[in-house]
Amino acid sequence: MLKELVVNAAPHETRVALIENGTIVEVFIEREDETSIAGNIYKGRVQRVLPGMQAAFVDIGFDQAAFIYVDDVLDTACREMYQKFEQDNDSDDTDSGNMQTGSMAGSHTSWKASFNQECSIEDLLTEGQEILVQVAKSSIGTKGPRITTHISLAGRYMVLMPTVDHIGISKRIENETERTRLKDIVLSIRKNKFGYILRTQANGIDENTIAKEIEFLNKNWESILAKSMGAGAPSLVYKDLTVTFRAVRDLLANEADKLIIDSKEEYENVQKFLERLMPDVKLSVELYQGRESVFDAYNIEGDVARALKKKVWLKSGGYIVIEQTEALVAIDVNTGRYVGKHNFDETILKTNLEAVKEIAYQVRLRNIGGIIIIDFIDMKKEQHKDKVMAHMNEAMKKDKSQTNILPLTELGLVQMTRKRIRRNLTRTLCEPCFYCNGDGHLLSGKSICHKIYRDLVSEAGDMMGNRFTVKVHPDIAQLLHGREKHLISSLEKQFSKPIAIYPEPHYHIEEYHIFESLVK
Repeated sequence: MLKELVVNAAPHETRVALIENGTIVEVFIEREDETSIAGNIYKGRVQRVLPGMQAAFVDIGFDQAAFIYVDDVLDTACREMYQKFEQDNDSDDTDSGNMQTGSMAGSHTSWKASFNQECSIEDLLTEGQEILVQVAKSSIGTKGPRITTHISLAGRYMVLMPTVDHIGISKRIENETERTRLKDIVLSIRKNKFGYILRTQANGIDENTIAKEIEFLNKNWESILAKSMGAGAPSLVYKDLTVTFRAVRDLLANEADKLIIDSKEEYENVQKFLERLMPDVKLSVELYQGRESVFDAYNIEGDVARALKKKVWLKSGGYIVIEQTEALVAIDVNTGRYVGKHNFDETILKTNLEAVKEIAYQVRLRNIGGIIIIDFIDMKKEQHKDKVMAHMNEAMKKDKSQTNILPLTELGLVQMTRKRIRRNLTRTLCEPCFYCNGDGHLLSGKSICHKIYRDLVSEAGDMMGNRFTVKVHPDIAQLLHGREKHLISSLEKQFSKPIAIYPEPHYHIEEYHIFESLVK
């Protein structure tokens, strides 16, 4: 399978697309604003401690305060307890090389509940206190950035976690002999009690390469600590790699065979980055110099535009609808135009199986995270249900983000979660409609006409004039002069007053104003 990374590097925005056999499967967009701060390390100041929520707000230098939970706070007094929970609840960590960020805050979640019972936020933080934190999740919607004191720094082969004494191996490295070899190497090399997670890329690498990466990550951490000592609060102490360099580090040579980039400056920077980070690996990096945009040349713009639509058609004629709410995403499967060739049960099964493939693709492409509810078409046969679930689990294996899929319910619903660190594609590229304020619906023209009718009836008794004037959107004016003319005629007869309808092109379609006037 041919895999390519296509990078469109503009002065204030960088877009990276992962292409598999000519089809875009993932897209990453980074802009120069506070929405792309995941992985950055800040020296912050505690603004407010919330005992009732066991959390605190921390000022890291943005308009929105960052949010930290008690289990994301590490204090010297609790370090011993923290390490005990790490040992008692030790489990292999998943790979962090999913192009999200260098942050591994999610790997500390297995024992959070137990740790919470022992330490309270009031014992760990006080208002005005300065702390070193890393952004685990950028701000999403109305929520500020999620931060943690469990700092992590990602390299090519491993992730350094200086606040814990723990060695983890990516679950994608399945050979037990190799897992043991890697763990023994790290234990023999490390000179401190820092934690390390060996990533999938570490499979088969030699001891000398591991030693060099450990030294590189340790020096990076030492420089961060040194910078934080002299920094005020709030301030940026360490900026994570840009989306281009993360793509090179995490995807090139492991996920992709070739990198195409349209900026000569970034092309040269990538070459220097490769010489420093991967001098022993020969990778294909190409400078795109075509006249049209590189995303247009690879037909990516249209794919991105389609990924913003709610309805996605399936090849058979069925379709799925993706609805996003504040807390979850609902995906509905429909047969649409597909009527099948044999029987009803087979038609439903084929539509659901086709939907499974498309859902897995869309979730990955759109970077949908959090809680996801999938409403499959109801199936009567148990073997059909089992087949759909088996395909669902298999399809999601291609996704590098951590997912958890629950069994199909009696109502035909599948509940799943997908790790969310950065904004999804819709939230990155879109904003709530200024016309409907994000509702996604407008009052119908007929409803607006009847609303005007009710307001005229309500206000008529208090008006002293002998004539009504109603200013409305042109579409509503057309309705009141045409199909809904009977509403105005009945009011004119009831109140013995003429009613004039005037179109106002600049009005919102739901906007109208009623005036009274005296006519001699």
